[in-house]
Amino acid sequence: MTHPNPPLEGTPLIEPSSTDHPLFNAVVEACRTVYDPEIPVNIYDLGLVYTIDINAENDVRLIMTLTAPGCPVAGEMPGWLNDAIEPVAGVKSVEVELTWDPPWGMDMMSDEARLELGFM
Repeated sequence: MTHPNPPLEGTPLIEPSSTDHPLFNAVVEACRTVYDPEIPVNIYDLGLVYTIDINAENDVRLIMTLTAPGCPVAGEMPGWLNDAIEPVAGVKSVEVELTWDPPWGMDMMSDEARLELGFM
């Protein structure tokens, strides 16, 4: 059986972010205030935030993952992100989705995170 809508060749696994939205940088900075309790690096630089989608009404939809499905704070981290982003001036609403696809890997970390954790 073939997939009804096969992904287009070259379609990114991770949905693109609204990097040109005026609120994008403020939302990124808010994400950087949330830390994985087991790793001393914020979740944005760890690469756990896959997509920051901000529409014209300033509704923020964020797609994130965790370092592992058994992460002890799996149930709490979306709430922490929500609490960090909601107060950002101009943000109307926040929705945080968890995904396991694609799975997180160390290659998703920023150079700063790798340096901090001694991987470089």
